[in-house]
Amino acid sequence: MPLIRPVELNDNLALAKTIRAVLIEMGVPKVGTAYADEALDCMYETYNAANKEYFVIEDQNRLLGGAGIAPLANYEGPVCELQKMYFLSEIRGKGFGLQMMQRCLDFAKEAGFKQVYLETMPYMKDAQKLYVKAGFYYIDAPLGNTGHSACPVYMLKDL
Repeated sequence: MPLIRPVELNDNLALAKTIRAVLIEMGVPKVGTAYADEALDCMYETYNAANKEYFVIEDQNRLLGGAGIAPLANYEGPVCELQKMYFLSEIRGKGFGLQMMQRCLDFAKEAGFKQVYLETMPYMKDAQKLYVKAGFYYIDAPLGNTGHSACPVYMLKDL
């Protein structure tokens, strides 16, 4: 049974490889998206700070995906961002996305955030269905400045 747990230092290489493989599979541009983030190669170090957490899903010592929460970049106020939520195809549609989402939202609430923001691609319809199911709603313009200029769909959730 897959396990959801916080990212560890020895996860960095496998996690970056997993996320990039999913982004390539989804046809996500390499520029202006998570693919180009410097943090992708050092997820443990990036999320090893106050008000940040990244969770991975692991099965038999193999990383299958993950998701994280961090304060929204370049934004004032108690808003965090759901970041880098990607899963290998073999576990999609099996309820792990909702479990991971709940783990992230619980962390966000415990950390004192009042809203959770995310950006995604317009053709990632299954992901958007999951976000709506979790209580996210669409907004017309981006919040903050995440550097993900290629992601034109913006969503927000009140905690």
